[in-house]
Amino acid sequence: MLTLDQIEAAAALLAPVMRETPMVAARALSERTGHDVLLKCENLQRTGSFKPRGAYNRIANLSADERANGVVAASAGNHAQGVAWSATKLGIPSTVFMPGAAALPKVVATKAYGADVHLGGDTIDDALVFANEFATRTGAVLIHPFDHIDIVAGQATVALEILRQSPDVETIVVPTGGGGLLAGIAVAVHLLAPHVRVIGVQAASAAAWPDSLTAGKPVRAESMATMADGIAVGLPGRVPFDHVAELVDTILTVSEDALSRALLLCMERAKLIVEPAGAAGVAALMTCAAEDLDLRGKVCVVLSGGNIDPLVLTHVIAHGLRAAGRFLAVKITIADRPGGLSTLLNVVSGTGASVVDVVHSRTGDKLGLDEVEVLLTVETRGPTHRAAVLASLADAGYVVVEQG
Repeated sequence: MLTLDQIEAAAALLAPVMRETPMVAARALSERTGHDVLLKCENLQRTGSFKPRGAYNRIANLSADERANGVVAASAGNHAQGVAWSATKLGIPSTVFMPGAAALPKVVATKAYGADVHLGGDTIDDALVFANEFATRTGAVLIHPFDHIDIVAGQATVALEILRQSPDVETIVVPTGGGGLLAGIAVAVHLLAPHVRVIGVQAASAAAWPDSLTAGKPVRAESMATMADGIAVGLPGRVPFDHVAELVDTILTVSEDALSRALLLCMERAKLIVEPAGAAGVAALMTCAAEDLDLRGKVCVVLSGGNIDPLVLTHVIAHGLRAAGRFLAVKITIADRPGGLSTLLNVVSGTGASVVDVVHSRTGDKLGLDEVEVLLTVETRGPTHRAAVLASLADAGYVVVEQG
């Protein structure tokens, strides 16, 4: 098990190079939960996530012989950047294998931090195979994203900062993938403030931890279909597993809708850009049942990263607006005669909704000669207003088919 001496040694090693990220109040979440909620902004850490804490600690602890052939890693983004930045900072060459579909901004950033980047395969597991082959062939040291005690010790320094910045915190909520961050925080809290409750959060469609904890060992998840690529890890690490199984109070899961709504809330209310994985803890506070959360006292939610492709951000914002009842897309068939479309739009205007897009088509398979299909997208003020728009359309005699 990780010791306090190892965590404090990591903190001393990281102090000259890591930022002490800020804690900011989250009034919107405080209002929702009835607890004072703070956000630990690891999205503002170097390279945009908590990952350099563990990567730097791991690489800095390599011997001279181990450093001689450089380091290698496999990652879709955050760990890749953390390893590249850390290795360059320490004067060590780095090679990173990334899936072929890795987000372009993350590939460009990893190269900019100094790594030799290779793209190949479809998944992180594929990239890890290539990285292991490279390590065997060249003697480079594989820097695993979470399954090493030095990685966990580096991530544990997040908890040291939380406890120093908010000594009265009683609950810490942590996004969870392979488990390195959750394990590190859980150990530090157990050793320094054992009364503090620690909650892990996974994406429901990429959740390996619940079944693993039930089985008493790491078990591979059957599904990895989530927008939260930063926590889409199929198999928990052996090192983190032992710590999490013993010290974490509970692990919850959140839906894709919840993740997108959480990202939107971080942007609108906290003025912070957070990637879907980084917003998992916020999603839990927004959607999980009170008895599942069992929040106690002041709450800290870790925002684990902010590296998001702008194209993905655009998609997630639209998804979040729909999930929050603020974005309504409908298909309506109207009569093909002068004034038909303006009459429909007048009904919408009368509700106070804002029209975002209109697509007017006469070529639908089931349309009569005197009919037109309208795809209408409007912005609403929330679920109540959205329902009012639908009711007004129905009252006006329109048959409305909501679109996903």
